[in-house]
Amino acid sequence: MIRRREDLEAAEAAVLAPWAQRVADSFGREHAEPKHKLRTTYQRDRARVIHSEAFRRLEYKTQVFLNGTGDHLRTRLTHTMEVASVSRVIARALGLNEDLAEAIALAHDLGHAPFGHTGEERLNRLMKGHGGFEHNLQSLRIVEVIESKHPETPGLNLSYELREGLRKHDQGYVRGEQSFQSPSLEAQVANLADEIAYYSHDLDDGLEAGLLSEQELEAVELWRRCAVGVQETFPGFDGAGFRRQLIRNLIDLEVEDVVTATAQRIEDSGVQSADDVRSQPKLLVGYSDGMRRWNQQLRKFLYQNLYFHPQVAEPNQRAADLIERVFCACLEKPEIMGQSTLNRRNRDGLERTACDYVSGMTDRYLMSAAEELA
Repeated sequence: MIRRREDLEAAEAAVLAPWAQRVADSFGREHAEPKHKLRTTYQRDRARVIHSEAFRRLEYKTQVFLNGTGDHLRTRLTHTMEVASVSRVIARALGLNEDLAEAIALAHDLGHAPFGHTGEERLNRLMKGHGGFEHNLQSLRIVEVIESKHPETPGLNLSYELREGLRKHDQGYVRGEQSFQSPSLEAQVANLADEIAYYSHDLDDGLEAGLLSEQELEAVELWRRCAVGVQETFPGFDGAGFRRQLIRNLIDLEVEDVVTATAQRIEDSGVQSADDVRSQPKLLVGYSDGMRRWNQQLRKFLYQNLYFHPQVAEPNQRAADLIERVFCACLEKPEIMGQSTLNRRNRDGLERTACDYVSGMTDRYLMSAAEELA
């Protein structure tokens, strides 16, 4: 039996919740194109993201620790895959469109600069007066302008719903002649899955690197509760095995909380369609009040003890100086960016073109480029 696209769309209609985004109700693509015989619109979106050059470059971009500093430490690519995994779990539990939630998750960091948030902050400073730099909007720019699927049209020509999911810091959403206040539930799920993944896994990497200690974490309520659970289930368990099990428990606890709290908000809101969700003044996907407080405490701990730790912050600051060196060189000698990049100069301006060029670099390529300029 062959399951064609029409069969997949019919299956969605039968199993998805009323407030889920059905692919049959998609607002479509900016540039019309024939539908695929075997794959839905969101499945094609996912494939286009995975096959993009920007996605491949994520393997060599920093998450927290500079790329290459440890074999087991996460990169922007492994983080992205973990976000996609968490997104599917939450979407499935809530009866949402898993393909759409996963596709948004896979695309959410395409626009990240080299050297993580430190690199983003430096580029934002360099672009002051020229529109700034923010990685979510850059992800959108990559799929709409920079990547190319066909020579006739710019970008990857992704669905409206995926691109909507990348505008998570915009105020309001416009679709045709309609205005909405919130994105789809699938977009909200991908956004929160990002937070769940990076706090739990940054914590794991901080312990792996020896910059955090389990003793220090006893002051964090969420860690303490998860530790008690592991000890009750596996008495006497310690070391790396204990830590890995605790991180799993932490993610499970957060995911279960999000699913339960979100299901209650959906019921209380009375939404009956994906557009009802978009008309809500507040996001429906989120933690319970108790879990939100615990996460705020964990976030504060990570900033104080990991993100601002000298062994993390100082190398990242030195790397950000390299970003500035290469960016300024692009302004002084635009020809170093190559003709394909310079083709956008007349339309977008020199500063934005240079920002696109530098932000798209991997850590190692930027360091090599900076070395050649020294």
